[in-house]
Amino acid sequence: MTSKLGNLFILAAPSGAGKSSLIKALLSREPDAQSNPKQVSVSHTTRAPRPGEVDGEHYHFVSREAFEALIEQQAFFEYAEVFGNYYGTSRITIEQTLHRGIDVFLDIDWQGARQVKALMPDTCGIFILPPSKPCLQERLEKRGQDEQSVIAKRMAEAVSEMSHYSEFDYVLVNDEFSATLQDLNSIVEAQRLRTAKQQARHQLLIDSLLSAE
Repeated sequence: MTSKLGNLFILAAPSGAGKSSLIKALLSREPDAQSNPKQVSVSHTTRAPRPGEVDGEHYHFVSREAFEALIEQQAFFEYAEVFGNYYGTSRITIEQTLHRGIDVFLDIDWQGARQVKALMPDTCGIFILPPSKPCLQERLEKRGQDEQSVIAKRMAEAVSEMSHYSEFDYVLVNDEFSATLQDLNSIVEAQRLRTAKQQARHQLLIDSLLSAE
C-alpha cells in the first residue's frame, strides 16, 4: 500500500460509549479546515433509519439484497454483520478521499477494524471505553432510541466488544467529555506529524535541506 497524504483513523467502542459524539465534536472544532481537512466516513447499512437520520448523511441505507450484491463486487473496505444488520465502508470512497489529503474517521467495530488494519497497517486505531457499566447503560437509556430488550442485548454484547481494546493503538476512557475530546485531538495531531506523513507532505523541502548545494 502506497503512502497517502490523508490519515485513516478508526474509532471503535461499545454502543453508548460516545464515539459518534466525539467524532462530531472533533470535526466541528477544526480551526483550519483548509490545511487540515477531515471528515467522517458515511457507511452503508441494512438497518432502518432512526428518527432524525438522513440517507447519505448519517448512513447510506440500502436493502440486504443490495448490500450483498456490493459484497460480491468487493466494493467494501470492510464490512460486518452486527445485531442482524450489515454495516460496510466503501473502498473506493476511502482511497480517493485519502489521496486528496483528507483525514478520514471510521466509526466501526472491532471486526471492521481488523479488516482495515489488514489492508492498511498504518491506520490509527482508537478504542473508547465508558467509565463504568452502569454509566454505559444510563447513556443507552437516555438516548431513547431502543427498547429495553435491545438495550439489554447491547449491554451483553458490550463486554465482548470491550475485550478487544488491546488490538487498538490508543484507549480513551470517556468519563469527562471535554477532556476525552482533547486527548483525541492530541492523538490526531501526533498522527499527522509522524515521519512518513511529514515526508510525504514536505518532500521538496526535505530534499532541499539535505542537498549539497
